[in-house]
Amino acid sequence: MKLKSFGKVAMVLGLAASLVACGGNKKEEATANAGGKEEGKALGKINVITREQGSGTRSAFTELTGVLVKDGDKETDNTYAEAAVQSSTDAVLTAVQNDAASIGYISLGSLNDDVKALKLEGVEATPENIKANTYKLARPFNLAYKKDLDEKAMDLVKFIISDEGQKICEDEGYVGDAKGETYSPIDSDAKLTIAGSTSVTPLMEKLVEAYKAKNPKVEIDIQSNGSSAGMTAAMEGTAQIGMASRELKDEEKKALDFTVIARDGIAVIVNKENPAEDVTMDNLKQIFTGELTDWSELAK
Repeated sequence: MKLKSFGKVAMVLGLAASLVACGGNKKEEATANAGGKEEGKALGKINVITREQGSGTRSAFTELTGVLVKDGDKETDNTYAEAAVQSSTDAVLTAVQNDAASIGYISLGSLNDDVKALKLEGVEATPENIKANTYKLARPFNLAYKKDLDEKAMDLVKFIISDEGQKICEDEGYVGDAKGETYSPIDSDAKLTIAGSTSVTPLMEKLVEAYKAKNPKVEIDIQSNGSSAGMTAAMEGTAQIGMASRELKDEEKKALDFTVIARDGIAVIVNKENPAEDVTMDNLKQIFTGELTDWSELAK
């Protein structure tokens, strides 16, 4: 009888311990998104990392988050004046990797294991969620060119939008749109210059490599210098094709034809030591306009 009584007491104590643990887990979950107040305080000031003016990634990010304010034809970019400006995707990655208190944004296709991507309102940044329209920070990858682009140059675009080209886009972590189009090589001997977005460049390099395998005589120079620079080069004729990681502006659309070759997400990234896991669109607007400046504010 004594053994049975002891067993009952042990069961009661075990149940009580489990309930306490569950309560503790709920508290932890409530502060997990921002890492908790104490951890947020330890990080201190938020070090904001942004891209340069003319970057397609910056243009898309600021428009989607409301950092960019439009009033008729007037646009005002309210990016935080103290934000550190980086001129490429790789530079943003390096800056965030080396600063525990930093936050930045990059092309999802360029995301690596050296940094951590935050969820956006509970949704992970993945090609599947972009395709399902549940991840809100997404934009097109565009190729733009003059309306009278010659057949040999246009052949590259035909390859990219073929099922074979779109599979490469999918394999590289972007969202393609295969439509049952096949590609037949023309043994092109064109000499092409492609200029523009640093976000589109890694994908373009893969596509060009595959295209050259089918057209070994072709010569293609890729210049990674930003979306706006790419659109200017295409309009001025210093490049046959321009790359943009954003929607084309009205004046660009008037001067150029364009093709969407893929869709890409914009990943919001922090240092791997940062305990934050999730942010909202409002959080991003506050952080990147300088309204919210300390990590502890996210834990409130």
